[in-house]
Amino acid sequence: MASLSFLGATGTVTGSKYLFKHENSSILVDCGLFQGLKELRLRNWSPLKIDLNSLDAVVLTHAHIDHSGFLPRLVRQGFNKTVYCTEPTRDLLEIMLLDSAHLQEEDARYANKKGSSKHKPALPLYTIEDAQQAIKLLKGIPYDTTFQAAPGIRVSFLDAGHIMGSSFVVAEWKASDGDRKIVFSGDLGRYKRPILKDPTTVKNADYLLVESTYGDRLHEQKDPADELKRIIKQTISRKGVVLIPAFAVGRTQELLYRIRELEDKGEIPVLPVYVDSPMAIRTTKLYERYSEFYDNKASLLHEKGTDILQTTRMEFTESVEDSKRINALDEPCIIISASGMLTGGRILHHLIQRLPRTKHTVVFVGYQAEGTRGRALQSGKDSIKIHGMQIKAAAKIETISDLSAHADYNEILSWLGQFEKPPKRTFIVHGEPDASRALQERIGETLAWDTHVPQYEEVVTLE
Repeated sequence: MASLSFLGATGTVTGSKYLFKHENSSILVDCGLFQGLKELRLRNWSPLKIDLNSLDAVVLTHAHIDHSGFLPRLVRQGFNKTVYCTEPTRDLLEIMLLDSAHLQEEDARYANKKGSSKHKPALPLYTIEDAQQAIKLLKGIPYDTTFQAAPGIRVSFLDAGHIMGSSFVVAEWKASDGDRKIVFSGDLGRYKRPILKDPTTVKNADYLLVESTYGDRLHEQKDPADELKRIIKQTISRKGVVLIPAFAVGRTQELLYRIRELEDKGEIPVLPVYVDSPMAIRTTKLYERYSEFYDNKASLLHEKGTDILQTTRMEFTESVEDSKRINALDEPCIIISASGMLTGGRILHHLIQRLPRTKHTVVFVGYQAEGTRGRALQSGKDSIKIHGMQIKAAAKIETISDLSAHADYNEILSWLGQFEKPPKRTFIVHGEPDASRALQERIGETLAWDTHVPQYEEVVTLE
């Protein structure tokens, strides 16, 4: 008998966690942090409702914090077994988990300094030491390689085309009447995007978990390069700064690729481009190291000696002093900084400086979860709260939705349409309620599959 427990990414796009059990074995697929609304973030402080002694392993789809960032907390609660992931994901997590822990410690330190927390003293969710212990548990596995994650549970990774190292997790087991297979989509990437290969075609599964981040939306059909060019030129005409909150992994690298292309074609002036995120800097260097995962176009450019992620006047501002220096600049430039949803990090200091001024532009290039500062600005709020202060939102707010690394509903349906036969049941996860329901309706209308939108902590029995 097999079962599946939904411990996150239900009714929200964050906190991805799924407990898969078969007989006396169990694995946790993904171990993500909840982000956004306070009621969701509070879940991070509660012990995970599973028996850690009986948990055989954790298996990760990719490195984004909403899929991996709870790992140090799990280690703090006593987990000390293997965490399986792809090799690039392992290397990314050495960067990302330490960064996440650093932010947790900094937030607690700042709250104690300002007295802005109800807790005395404010404590971090986890520490750098917790993150270091979690990193020791990571084991990288190549794509398309089957391994035994737990007794009776075989697992493999397929390229999901979302970020470097992202994967579909395929778990197989023996039932009384034959083999069974469940596929966890993680975050489904997009087709014909720069740098990375397209998502792998999956032809069959008995059960499927599919994300629905954009289950109710289509990405704009506008060319993101044209949109980026327009925004940069308009901001320069106002003598302003283009401020881009970008996820350090994936989005920052695509932005650098596209800005370099626009410069090479002479379609934008050569401007200083500052990458102001230690994590994004280290990730960009890692992307350069894993060039074997590039798509054909990026591979050809790389072989010809082009640094595909290097703009003409790019500067990595790794130190706090460098970040403060560019925060004081008033000349036209491009600043790419994390976090992508404005939940923390250096981007907040840049916003304090530039958001109240009409000549600057803030450009969103990824999904903004409900309850985040990014969603508030996208929704037209005239101010947002940063470090206890209300900051006026006078800068131009732009969104380039086609830069998202998540498939929209047409792209999801296209990927699903390549299955040779319907799964016995498809679970729609990793979406806000309207998005998940909309995708469920579209799958029903288009494919006539048996689908279900699970609730938080729901447990289902698989045949």
